[in-house]
Amino acid sequence: MKTKADIAKPDLGCDMAVLHEQLLAMHMPYMNEHFESLGQKAALDQSPHVDYLAELIDGESNQRNDRTTLRRIVAARLPVLKTIDQFDWSWPSNINQLQVRHLFRLGFLKDKANIIFVGSVGLGKSHLATALVHTACLQGHSALFTSAAEIINSLSASQAAGGFKREMNKYLKPSVLAIDELGYLPIDKFGADCLFQIISARYERSSTIVTSNRAFKHWAEIFNNDSTLTSALLDRLLHHAETILIEGKSYRMKDQIENLKP
Repeated sequence: MKTKADIAKPDLGCDMAVLHEQLLAMHMPYMNEHFESLGQKAALDQSPHVDYLAELIDGESNQRNDRTTLRRIVAARLPVLKTIDQFDWSWPSNINQLQVRHLFRLGFLKDKANIIFVGSVGLGKSHLATALVHTACLQGHSALFTSAAEIINSLSASQAAGGFKREMNKYLKPSVLAIDELGYLPIDKFGADCLFQIISARYERSSTIVTSNRAFKHWAEIFNNDSTLTSALLDRLLHHAETILIEGKSYRMKDQIENLKP
């Protein structure tokens, strides 16, 4: 009669070293690491072979999904990781919390719609945009977080190096493109034309998130005072879009402001 010790160390009838090599060659690290211990557990519990195999495959699949998600987050180039749960709703004097929370259901991605956060500095526009991009990555969407200035600088450099089309495609390809800090720095004609090309090419094809400290009526001042280009850009950006207005004082000045209270 077999003892529990005998069952816990089953004869798999194969060369273990070869099996390890084969699993590594097939890029199955989870199965390579756990097939022996899970096999011993299955033998001890007298589990059906198919249950043992299902547990191995499930573990391998989950690990692959985790690695894929991590690659999407890294590719998104988030400056920091932010979540909606970290947002301080008590600080802005005016923000539609229900509207913002609804965005995190990501319905706008299905509709190829855009999101625009408008408000003065230090009110959490970038925080919310970053959190949205992070959530999109977790749900399997490709994404890129960048600033308006970084887009223009990279396209300018790529044009000089002869790689403009390839660099432009970097901003057109993701399912979600977040353009941060639009309006903080003046934009020349080249930059205005580049941003218009990006917004126009992504129109009704994929979603764009924009944060800006300027109301729409002042956007012509951002785009080199070109009212025609600005009107055409806003027409495409706002056609399928949701605008979130945030009002209040800068959160970064929160401690100083509270210290001034009597």
